Amino acid sequence: MIKVEFLGPIGKAPLEMEAATLADVAEKLKEDGTVKEWLPKCAVALNNTMVSDLNTPLKEGDKISILPPVCGG
Repeated sequence: MIKVEFLGPIGKAPLEMEAATLADVAEKLKEDGTVKEWLPKCAVALNNTMVSDLNTPLKEGDKISILPPVCGG
């Protein structure tokens, strides 16, 4: 199992799921209407390291963070 957390204004509780790659996670998250609208805008971190390759392999216990864009001053 891997854990997926949603930061900032996404407002969704963390999920646990089985997934072999980030592409698997993306496909499962696209099924959730609330999360689907955020996905194209968000960055992704795997175990606190930014990643962009959907072919990135996952292993048991990994943590995926979905990071929405932010602005500040």
